[in-house]
Amino acid sequence: MRASDADRERVAEVLREAVAEGRLDMEEFDERLGAAYKSRTQGELQVLVRDLPVSAETAPMVLPGVRGQDASVTSWASRIGVPATSKGAFAFWGGFKRWGQWSVPRVFTSFAMWGGGEIDLREARFEEREVTIRCITIMGGIQVKVPNDLHVEVRGIGIMGGFDDKATGEGTPGSPRVRVTGFALMGGVGVDRKLRRAEKERLRGERRKEL
Repeated sequence: MRASDADRERVAEVLREAVAEGRLDMEEFDERLGAAYKSRTQGELQVLVRDLPVSAETAPMVLPGVRGQDASVTSWASRIGVPATSKGAFAFWGGFKRWGQWSVPRVFTSFAMWGGGEIDLREARFEEREVTIRCITIMGGIQVKVPNDLHVEVRGIGIMGGFDDKATGEGTPGSPRVRVTGFALMGGVGVDRKLRRAEKERLRGERRKEL
């Protein structure tokens, strides 16, 4: 269904509340707000706030079905049941990166000591519908990026460090269930929702047309 100006403003209000509560950083807020005002359908708007709570004040204004199905966003059937391409990652005085169309195993274990790593699930395939990503850091850091329409649970702990969760929330029906666990000892693990590259390119293209 086509989105109206009122629909876009309702979603913008939810995003403003989220950044005020610390659920979104300013970079992600600006990214999502720009996408909201560029959205043409309710499905595009729903993806932007699917992982965010709705307050009593904004609940009556939120789009109907905002936590429901939006089959146009992602076709998960073709992305589940793909043999794993990597079982784990290790960084010691260095770094690692898993991104693009790689396939996530049932259990993926990552370790970073005096180094860093990035695990990007935005274009990933999945060996099974339920997967676990273990992140262990000792004086290092691991960043996990997930798309807005993926079901995510974060259960890690920080010991003299941080295990930041900005992603826990429901995905679209049929999406894989990703559980991020582990611990950060004098280091950090961050789990964030990010727009896919294709969506970013679409928004950039629309901005260029306006110039």
